[in-house]
Amino acid sequence: MRQKNLPFAALVITLAALTAFGPVATDMYLPGMSEMASHFGSSAGYIQSTISLFVLGLAFGQLIYGPLSDRFGRRMPLLAGVAIFTLASLGCALATGVQWLIVLRFAQAVGAAAGMLIVRAIVNDLFERTEVARVLSLMMMVMMVAPIVAPLLGGWMLLALGWQSIFWFMVCYGLVCAALVLFVVPESLPVHRRQPLSFGGLFATYRQLTVRRGFMVPALCCGLASGTLFAYITGSEFVFTQLYGLSVQQYSTLFACNAGALVLSNFMNRLLLLRWRVEQVFSTALLLQASFALLLVMAVVLALPMAFFIVALWLAVGCMGLIGANGAAIAMGAAGQHGGSASGLLGVTQFGIASMVSAAVAATQNGTAYPLALTIGTCAISARTLWWLGRPSVR
Repeated sequence: MRQKNLPFAALVITLAALTAFGPVATDMYLPGMSEMASHFGSSAGYIQSTISLFVLGLAFGQLIYGPLSDRFGRRMPLLAGVAIFTLASLGCALATGVQWLIVLRFAQAVGAAAGMLIVRAIVNDLFERTEVARVLSLMMMVMMVAPIVAPLLGGWMLLALGWQSIFWFMVCYGLVCAALVLFVVPESLPVHRRQPLSFGGLFATYRQLTVRRGFMVPALCCGLASGTLFAYITGSEFVFTQLYGLSVQQYSTLFACNAGALVLSNFMNRLLLLRWRVEQVFSTALLLQASFALLLVMAVVLALPMAFFIVALWLAVGCMGLIGANGAAIAMGAAGQHGGSASGLLGVTQFGIASMVSAAVAATQNGTAYPLALTIGTCAISARTLWWLGRPSVR
């Protein structure tokens, strides 16, 4: 139950800011990737690998913060994660070589994962079940500002102050969030409810979930579908600035418009669920994404105008607003009493696949748009195929 005298608006904004660590740390520095490659004298693929390592760090963090927050309470692991994020951001700003940048980006992601995972636990601790959905909806509305504003702000800072200023901003962001955690977020897990660390029991639960098709099929579909989003995040800056010749500001604006597609589809999802079942919306969205991904591949193969490429990409990325929440709901509905562990495993699956997809785009960089388009097409078609094959057993 929500505590008395708790500043509700401040709490929601703080929790949304903590959840937005991931979008801020990825979307904001995308406009500067070409300049960073030039600064360090490295290839575009090498700089793109900082994204795949970041996503891998998010997946790794999902595994460790859950048990730690159950054992030591919410605030201590959360503050530790914010501190790791802030110090790693400082290291990125001062990095003298691309190797150090890659390592520090991984550390930055491990810190960012704390906010993304522990915030859900805090909401469940502080609010009654009837209030949880309302709070999460308000948080999502606030958090959706990040992927729209971050690339625009990053593009402006890149032109005015250089790429290092983006990481200095992240340092300040981390310090502000640390102060908000100290003064706004209460310790939501009483001592008597804390549980000892039991990695054996945790692994046993994960093992049960991984063999439960009702959980793993939608979880894997979500992971593959979200791979399209991370392929886009990894490869789009090179495609639009180097191949299509867009300026930093133009690319930042385009990225914000694609983020707007996610906002629009999330809004549409709420309306569609008033009439259709979750499984119906999820299945149709997977089919639509696969179709739009094929159009994207066709745009590259046939060398169609950039406008066709942009529209197909906008539609394919936008489908994630109809896929992510619905797939998670289907998977969590099959998790039974292991809701907390299932949430962590869902995050590991999503970010683990996203890391491999991002790495594939970076590793196959050949100066064309093929790595981006083919990776998006492969992920979307694989997700739809897996759901088609596994659907009878997950109804």
